[in-house]
Order: sequence, then C-alpha cells, then structure tokens
Amino acid sequence: MPTAIELSELLIDQAKPFAQAMSRSVAEQIEYWARLGKVAEENPDLPIPMLQDMLVSLEELKAGNLSVYQFG
Repeated sequence: MPTAIELSELLIDQAKPFAQAMSRSVAEQIEYWARLGKVAEENPDLPIPMLQDMLVSLEELKAGNLSVYQFG
C-alpha cells in the first residue's frame, strides 16, 4: 500500500537524472536507492555492484526469466 512521505527537494532533484537514465520514475529511483542501501547495510562486506546484480537477479526470478545452468 503506497504511503506518502516527505522528501527533500535536493534528494528529488538528485534522483531525476538517474531516474531518466534508467527509465524509472523519480519515486521508483528513490525506492531503488532505498532497497540498495538496505541491502548494503545488511551485507557490509559485499561490493555495491554485486548487490546491484543480486537485486536484478531477484527481479528476473520474479519475472520468470530462469534457465538451467549447464556445468562443464
């Protein structure tokens, strides 16, 4: 359920170019940053690119984009 929150104009302005570059709304961009920040705090020893890849993998799983990995 969506909840209205108050955000600084600075954060909103900073999110706009990232949102446009990633084809997201500003709200979606800020949500992405929040999810990434949460995962980063929960996994301080992992590099950010790895965490980003993990978030993408979870979305691919939700979308049903699965394939069996063939070893060797």
